[in-house]
Amino acid sequence: MFQLSDKALLKLSIALSIYITSLVAANTLGLKIMPFLFGSHLSVGVFSFPVVFLMTDVVGEVYGKKMAKFFVWAGFISTALFILYSFISIWTPWSDAGLWVKDSYNQVFAISIRISIASLVAFIIGEYQDVLTFFFIKGKTGAKYFWLRSNISNLWSQFLDSVIFMLIAFLGIYPFPVLLSIIVTWWLYKVAMGALYTPLSYLSIWLLKEKNDDNKMKTVII
Repeated sequence: MFQLSDKALLKLSIALSIYITSLVAANTLGLKIMPFLFGSHLSVGVFSFPVVFLMTDVVGEVYGKKMAKFFVWAGFISTALFILYSFISIWTPWSDAGLWVKDSYNQVFAISIRISIASLVAFIIGEYQDVLTFFFIKGKTGAKYFWLRSNISNLWSQFLDSVIFMLIAFLGIYPFPVLLSIIVTWWLYKVAMGALYTPLSYLSIWLLKEKNDDNKMKTVII
């Protein structure tokens, strides 16, 4: 149970909005890939997905583990609902007036059941590991070194997320050496972006923390 002022509740709502929006953006806009170093390819989801993991670190730093887990479950439910809505939208019949966009629409949103399961499983395991690792390290280091526990938890959780997603989604489709190279590349990209976002994490912590105790308090049960 948390005692939050109106101002703190507003800031927490904004943080949750950023978290959910970044997650949905990564799962949809991430279909686009762009050329990168040494002939490799990079999904544009790399810009938004690290925000998801960093946001749980920021919220956990300010409000504790229970609130961070609340964010994880909110992300899991929103992803599951988005996939359900996508399936319903694809399965419903098309009017003649909308047939001009049918093929493109179905190609973008027709996520296979296998990839959908991969996304959900990888997300819930990766995010929970991020929270658990973050607070395990915090228990050892105390309140100092947020940047250290954030990046170490990000390093481990992003590895799990990349491995689990790629194995569930593409094992048996790509040759294993190719699959392994994709896993390593994606993992390093996401970790690097997470490290670059660390200054934004400190700014977010500063913005979320209460500046005074004069606001009206509300009780939020988690």
